[in-house]
Amino acid sequence: MINDETKKKLRELKLSELINAYEIYSKNTDWSELPFEQKFQMMADYLYQEKYNNSVKILMAKAKFRIPKAEVTSLVYEGRGIDRNLITELSTCQFISSNTNIVFQGFTGSGKTYLACALGRQACKQRYSTKYIRLPDLLVEHDEEKIQRGNAKRLLKKYGSYGLLIIDEWLMDDISDEEQHFIFELIERRHDEASTIFCTQYKKEDWHSRLGGGVHADAILDRIVHNAIFVETGSMNMREFCAKMHK
Repeated sequence: MINDETKKKLRELKLSELINAYEIYSKNTDWSELPFEQKFQMMADYLYQEKYNNSVKILMAKAKFRIPKAEVTSLVYEGRGIDRNLITELSTCQFISSNTNIVFQGFTGSGKTYLACALGRQACKQRYSTKYIRLPDLLVEHDEEKIQRGNAKRLLKKYGSYGLLIIDEWLMDDISDEEQHFIFELIERRHDEASTIFCTQYKKEDWHSRLGGGVHADAILDRIVHNAIFVETGSMNMREFCAKMHK
């Protein structure tokens, strides 16, 4: 039996999971007969799994996914023209370790956000720091930061640091010259250092004009598209499909 003083020490060391493990395993009648090494291994395994589960839970909460329950295993492929093998490969998150970008391009309701959130959850499970944000919301944050601090350095540091950044509704609205410069600085910070997933209705050929044209648009495109995997999400309206499935 673990005494109160030992429990106190374990809690101070943030190892309260070991108390739980001991209380669970000691109820087994065979526990006392196990060798010390096996007991130690079982408790270490329990501690690792609990710490892992808690860290993933925290990462997912901080990511603020638009669709928090999106799962790669729940994806619908039939009739969409999406390469199942490609998505399976992306779900391993090797693209993050190689700092590769992903672009989900398709019509409204074609499931871009779901795909991005599903991969984002996979990234959290592999303990990559992940963040989901709509570009319009990011630009609102930028405007507020400029008003409060006079610059966007803190914001660039924050969004530049995520292992995986998901930018939804990419280039949906027109952007100002100042916003164009901010986007360039963010993409520059992440270039060859981290991965970004873009969800957009617009094809790559339309990006330059929607980015305002000019040298900054050239630079942004150059840093995204040459190290990106483009995935067409098809023309099926997944919102309509899911609504019919749940009737």
